[in-house]
Amino acid sequence: MNAVRTFDVARVRADFPILKREVHGKPLVYLDNAASAQKPQVVIDAIRRVYEHEYSNVHRAAHELSAGATEKFEQARRAVQGFLNAPEDREVIFVRGTTEGINLVAQTWGRANIKAGDEIVVTAMEHHSNIVPWQMLCAETGAKLRVAPMDDTGTLIFDEYAKLLNEHTKLVAAVHISNALGTINPIKRMAEAAHKVGAIMLVDGAQAAPHTRVDVNELGADFYAFSGHKAFGPSGIGALWGRAELLEAMPPWQGGGEMIKSVKFEGSTWAAIPHKFEAGTPNIADTIALGTAIEYLTELGMQNIEAYEHELLKYATEQVSAIEGLRIIGTSADKAGVLAFVLDGIHAADAGMILDQQGIAVRVGQHCAEPVCDFFNQPATIRASLAFYNTREEVDALVNGIQKVKELFA
Repeated sequence: MNAVRTFDVARVRADFPILKREVHGKPLVYLDNAASAQKPQVVIDAIRRVYEHEYSNVHRAAHELSAGATEKFEQARRAVQGFLNAPEDREVIFVRGTTEGINLVAQTWGRANIKAGDEIVVTAMEHHSNIVPWQMLCAETGAKLRVAPMDDTGTLIFDEYAKLLNEHTKLVAAVHISNALGTINPIKRMAEAAHKVGAIMLVDGAQAAPHTRVDVNELGADFYAFSGHKAFGPSGIGALWGRAELLEAMPPWQGGGEMIKSVKFEGSTWAAIPHKFEAGTPNIADTIALGTAIEYLTELGMQNIEAYEHELLKYATEQVSAIEGLRIIGTSADKAGVLAFVLDGIHAADAGMILDQQGIAVRVGQHCAEPVCDFFNQPATIRASLAFYNTREEVDALVNGIQKVKELFA
């Protein structure tokens, strides 16, 4: 309760222009943050400022405008470094998002290090983006994909995970926080176990980075990827962090300008990291605005955000659990702000449309986690996902909305 009292959510909400709008004549209740989060005014202003006053290509020209844009661009890289507590800024690679970061590792580190007979371990709660790239790599190399199971609460069965690890295991790829369940995985323990058999640890941080303090050293990760649009920044930009020694040994993924040291028709040599992995003109304005988003989160304090959202999830869980005929999918003891549920006799899509008519934005479907829905024998779930600008009053609106759904199907 203390976190709820001390976190000034009214002041925070004032930073987000879209929260003032109405949908179908009702105040917007935005509970789809796991899909994509809204943007504070400072991020919107940062994008506009770049294009109005600061825009130029980076790392290339000698003129003042380019030098200024380059400094802002690299300042964003340093912001990501600090956000993840990474040892060096050169370990931060800008990508389009978590999906591209994972694919980069699969197509560079993976192709160079995975061979027939090797094994890659994922968990049963992964997003498609942390399944399909490894399936593609296994099909190409003859390696085997193994799946660490979860229990009926959506919690990783750690002992079963540990049993999968052996001398053939080369990589563990795991979600930090499940987008479909809210489960927080024990990444530090998982990484320690992976390292004992000589494997490396890649973490999908798309849902974790915006909602909890991330320290890649403390976690013991070898790669960590997250997306800007879920972290209250722009879409089309994200970051992959990797240990310098791994990145330096990896071949480049794409060829072109910026990623080269020298180009001759007889052959080319590559630039140092991170530029080796950033071919072509980058997403300049959105990268700079990502740095602004991170500065905004840092100013609020990730521990404050985490504490507030924890209390809000607790309240939401209590309120929603009291609704007859509603079942929560994902009841792990260690959860972040994702509340997925089903309603007896009511299809998720129908519920979602009725909630939308009341101004309540939730997501319905499989949430790019079809194996999770299969495990719980559900064709789809309704997912309300929280952020620090959500309130208890909005949770109450959700509860009232669900009751109206039930009334219409009574």
